[in-house]
Amino acid sequence: MHKTQVFVSPGGDHFRTRLTHSLEVAQIARGLALNLGLNQDLAETLALAHDFGHPPFGHAGEEALDEVMQPFGGFDHNDQTLRIVVRLEQRYAAFDGLNLTWETLEGLVKHNGPLVGPYSDGAPLPETIAGYTEVQDLELESFAGPEAQVAAIADDIAYDNHDVDDGLRAEVFTIDELSAVPHMADAIERVRQRYPRLERHRLSHEAVRSMIDTMVIDVLEETRARLTAASPGSAADIRALDQPVVAFSSAMVQKDRAIKKFLFGNMYRHPDVLRETDKARKIVKDLFCRFVEDPASLPDEWSVSAAASGSRETARVAADYIAGMTDRYAKREHERVFGTKEAST
Repeated sequence: MHKTQVFVSPGGDHFRTRLTHSLEVAQIARGLALNLGLNQDLAETLALAHDFGHPPFGHAGEEALDEVMQPFGGFDHNDQTLRIVVRLEQRYAAFDGLNLTWETLEGLVKHNGPLVGPYSDGAPLPETIAGYTEVQDLELESFAGPEAQVAAIADDIAYDNHDVDDGLRAEVFTIDELSAVPHMADAIERVRQRYPRLERHRLSHEAVRSMIDTMVIDVLEETRARLTAASPGSAADIRALDQPVVAFSSAMVQKDRAIKKFLFGNMYRHPDVLRETDKARKIVKDLFCRFVEDPASLPDEWSVSAAASGSRETARVAADYIAGMTDRYAKREHERVFGTKEAST
């Protein structure tokens, strides 16, 4: 609950955090799975766990950690999610990890689609995924199972709409500016026609609700059409297809791109947001460099796993430690290590 979604250490209690985002994704995923006759528990599990690997400070923290980890294999939050659930969580006497099902691990790893083969983006396999798949085949060349596809598209629906809601609440843009996006203008107009005298704050919430509803219905209709066309007999048949079965229609894909473009320009690149994320990047980089150069500055339970100063093993331990931090813990650690409340110069 203290990890950033968009706003770093939000000053208000009602901006989304990584926890509330995951809960909203899970709600949408479970509803989609119910309507499609899929395994609701699996869809919910994947939705709740899909962001385990995100470090503090949202995407700014991930970008900073990936930058400093480049000499040591880089950092990827999906890879870190797998690392958490198969290695870092140590609760059982007989093994590391959480003993999750194959379908759960496969869905977490392929949250963004296939990782190798003709349907992948061609990027090198992250370290943990590459090592784990030498032990257990997660079929990285295929699309994920249907519940994982549900969780992935629920992620898009949730963050598109709750970022609009948070942006309006934070006043980084107005509802009139949002009306420049055609389909958002349509949602706002639908609400105005139904409730002509509605106050502005209720209008924005109703418009967001309307858009979530529109996107969910679109996914259900498109998915049913794709299932009818493909006639799969099993989850394995769905994985073997040349495209996802759970998807937006082509028209909604364009609308989704339009809202993401609006949010990028008007929210994610807003000066107030950038000011905080620049500080966040500095904190992550400062902490990483200190821990790699001086492994003894890590807490005892982490430093015992580190190796020599500047080594690959120590860098990975430092990344694991930082990735598990909340925003406020990272700030406190920075203050402890550097003796200042601001990122060092």
